[in-house]
Amino acid sequence: MKLPRPSRVAAVFALTAIAAATGTLAAPKVKPTVADAEKFLSATEARFANEYENNVRAQWIGANFITDDTETIAAYFGEKALAAQGEAALAARRYNGLKLKDDAARKLKLLQLTLMLSNPKERADYASKQAALSGAYGKAKYCPSESKDACLALGDLEKTLATSRDPAKLKDAWTGWHQQAPTYKQTYIDYVALSNKGAREMGFADTGALWRSQYDMKPEQFAAEMERMWQQVKPLYDSLHTYTRLKLRQNYGAAVVPASGPVPAHLFGNMWSQNWEHIYPLLKPATGTSSFDLSKVLVERKTSAKEMSQYAERFYTSLGMQKLPESFWLRSLLTKPHDRDVVCHASAWSLDRLDDVRMKMCITRTAEDFKIIHHELGHIYYFLAYKKQPILFQTGANDGFHEAIGDTVALSMTPSYYQQLGFMDKAPEANADIGELLQVALSKVAFLPFAYSVDKWRWDVYAGKIKPDDYDKTWWQLREQYMGVSRPAPMAAGGFDAGAKYHVAADVPYARYFLAHLLQFQLHRSLCAEAGYTGPLHRCSIYGSQKAGAKLQSLLEMGASKPWQEALKAATGEDKIDGTALLDYFAPLKTWLDEQNKQLAAVEVRK
Repeated sequence: MKLPRPSRVAAVFALTAIAAATGTLAAPKVKPTVADAEKFLSATEARFANEYENNVRAQWIGANFITDDTETIAAYFGEKALAAQGEAALAARRYNGLKLKDDAARKLKLLQLTLMLSNPKERADYASKQAALSGAYGKAKYCPSESKDACLALGDLEKTLATSRDPAKLKDAWTGWHQQAPTYKQTYIDYVALSNKGAREMGFADTGALWRSQYDMKPEQFAAEMERMWQQVKPLYDSLHTYTRLKLRQNYGAAVVPASGPVPAHLFGNMWSQNWEHIYPLLKPATGTSSFDLSKVLVERKTSAKEMSQYAERFYTSLGMQKLPESFWLRSLLTKPHDRDVVCHASAWSLDRLDDVRMKMCITRTAEDFKIIHHELGHIYYFLAYKKQPILFQTGANDGFHEAIGDTVALSMTPSYYQQLGFMDKAPEANADIGELLQVALSKVAFLPFAYSVDKWRWDVYAGKIKPDDYDKTWWQLREQYMGVSRPAPMAAGGFDAGAKYHVAADVPYARYFLAHLLQFQLHRSLCAEAGYTGPLHRCSIYGSQKAGAKLQSLLEMGASKPWQEALKAATGEDKIDGTALLDYFAPLKTWLDEQNKQLAAVEVRK
């Protein structure tokens, strides 16, 4: 997925001290007025407009040129931003209790959803550790031999997991990468302590409580909502997991895949077992499949990274949205450079809050990357849509919305879409739907318990319920409980397997991805109805529907100006995120999976 793009917290990070300019941060001797609050907000946003670029550009440079120097620069601007963020947040508290207009009251609330470290040395240390963790992850390599020429980056190891069917090679790649994270475990431990101190200075119990407070509800309510949503979709995941186990057992044998209990994590085709698409060849139905291979088409046509991105751009323009600015093509990073280390994790960026939008991604000619480009452009078009909003509203209705938009579009990447692009001569037979649905489920459904468990782990880490010595123990307890996945090798002393995931090392909240994987189906269902589509939900593509595009654009333009519940209701008529649309989408697959599981289990018993 991606780097943390400017959000309601990161946006405030870009503020600098405004006391000298406005005088509004000085300790007041008189009770503030509504006019004072409005003056404070106006000055804050004006200053933010001037200071935003420096901070984001430092992040951009740090991600695209990984050196000790760029890490230092990123830490410097991060420390400045953190100081300003806290000062603005504390100043905003002065106006709590005033009867303000809705917009002003919401801005004050958003300003205070952040952490504050009042000690300058601690602020600098926090920013330095944040930059160091991201840099260490980006530079990490597994060297299976003493020769430096044999060292493997994450992308190399991921390729092995995606393509090899040799359990020994898979296990070596998996363990090789997970051996890297312990080198920055202590940095993470120290970072957590500083982060919690900053959250407490703003009145939150810990950083996890701060994160959960960013969803227009109390932290405990949000945690309960996450569990409610997981329980809705769990039966579908359980059916998919059972089927996957039985097929993996057929392929690898009983000595590798147990008949019950969790399945070893290195067998799912992905470093974190969060996406199972790469093992589809082992799981595909005996009948009812399509021979279409988008990756093969892209390779045969020698489709360039830019051309792949232009296809995605044309999806959005087919909905009536604008073409990407020319600067996007000049300033984005679309392929991996050969002369330097970069963070290849796909990400979308807005560098000036206006039209300087960019994508950073090491694109390869694969179906997976083709979809990821569509996803990243969802962020880009969100940036462009809400650029006219006040600065503090220039983000998604919640962070799950930002992740959901591009994935909503990707759900329309159906056979009919590929036909219109000229990639597919004719649509597959109707009985090929199961194969198509299974491929989507291996990405979307398989991901859900991983996305849920990442932040469940971190909430408890931040709350002090999980001690550093137990990081790995509890990480795997959660993965076994929610995912049915086990560690391929015994845990090592001092391990930090959670840190082998980018979003943990870079401290990017992960609940957003869980929400997005449900929200995208709700939006898809609503946009398909707007486009006049009446068939099975999984066959719908809104490509070319300007009516659906107009509805989507109106949602994007709202930014964070309203609570997300209002934004969702305007777009779908519903004010809760839940799994009903996802279950509707996969209903034919659920029926098929349950039938297959009965048959496969019967064969297993006869053995």
